[in-house]
Amino acid sequence: MNSAGVKQAKLVLEDGRVFTGESFGADGERTGEVVFNTSLTGYQEVLTDPSYTGQIVAMTCPLIGNYGVNEEDVESRRLWLEGFVVRELSDTVSNYRAQKDLASYLRENGVIGVQCVDTRALTRHIREAGAMKAIISTVDDDNMSLLAKVTAAPGLVGRDLVREVSCQEPYECVTGGTLRVVVLDCGVKYSILRQLRGAGCDIVVVPAWTTAEDILAMKPDGLLVSNGPGDPEPVEYAIDTIRSFLSRRTIPVFGICLGQQLIGLALGGETYKLKFGHHGANHPVKDLATGRIDITVQNHGFCVDFDSLANVAVDLTHVNLNDGTCEGMRHRRYPVFAVQFHPEAGPGPHDAHHLFDRFVNLMREYNAMKDTVEPMAGDGDTTRP
Repeated sequence: MNSAGVKQAKLVLEDGRVFTGESFGADGERTGEVVFNTSLTGYQEVLTDPSYTGQIVAMTCPLIGNYGVNEEDVESRRLWLEGFVVRELSDTVSNYRAQKDLASYLRENGVIGVQCVDTRALTRHIREAGAMKAIISTVDDDNMSLLAKVTAAPGLVGRDLVREVSCQEPYECVTGGTLRVVVLDCGVKYSILRQLRGAGCDIVVVPAWTTAEDILAMKPDGLLVSNGPGDPEPVEYAIDTIRSFLSRRTIPVFGICLGQQLIGLALGGETYKLKFGHHGANHPVKDLATGRIDITVQNHGFCVDFDSLANVAVDLTHVNLNDGTCEGMRHRRYPVFAVQFHPEAGPGPHDAHHLFDRFVNLMREYNAMKDTVEPMAGDGDTTRP
């Protein structure tokens, strides 16, 4: 605590870089991977996005908190990130929808916040050195002590974070729709469910470890594999479920973000960790079929290595215009497609909402023709279809 009564907080990176600022939100100490988000708004949706589990998020927008928080803009049942870093926390909340200020929101939910950090310098450092482990603390001001703790902390690679964020029991969102969609919950955002409901779908959300047999018993018209946190490779139970669906060609499958990575692995491909990931609401993506450029919402640190699918009947459909990475793919034989970005936005531009209509149309088309299509017998090999 300094002479003005402001409590100090520290952010120490695993390479020894130290950032000192002022504490807001909860007291304590947490470790995680530090990443930056380039969105100008939407901090409440960032805080409640399960995909940020295991991460400390720094916002590049210099002023955060000016429109407060409310109960309507949450994207899940709780806050998931390990810490929140901003340049300046707004003392003034000015929005007719605001119900409380950001600092109170973080305190009530046990999330550490730190302001007065040079987030531009932090972002430049991450861009050059890559995303890395870090520790955020309001209770320990010894740099060497903090560095030792972060060095000993686990990273994201090889950890199954999906089990931490997935629902534990199935639940339904029924609106009298004409199509029934099962959502494999790897950390699904509420905005995805809203988009499905708006497209006329009844929804059953199931835990990520639900088997293909149990899903098929629900008689769905389609399967959506949701977004989620961390490394896709340890999520073997979901990969097995997806592989079983691909082998049977039973219903259309749509993957979003982590969902695309899991589909890629189920097809026999590989994934890799990006240097600093894609996090924000202003990433340009090109649709290779139409030439259309969508400004998209992104939040991922891993990516499908599309070259690893060279011998699979899969087409690359979208690419990231910043770094050329795989942003979308579709199977030539199965009713399966996926995108790496977030078409539901929540928040962000709505350029990619049309992908939910594509999923709905695919389900309707497949329903119309499935009586004439003979499913593949058993769990055949889909790694080289």
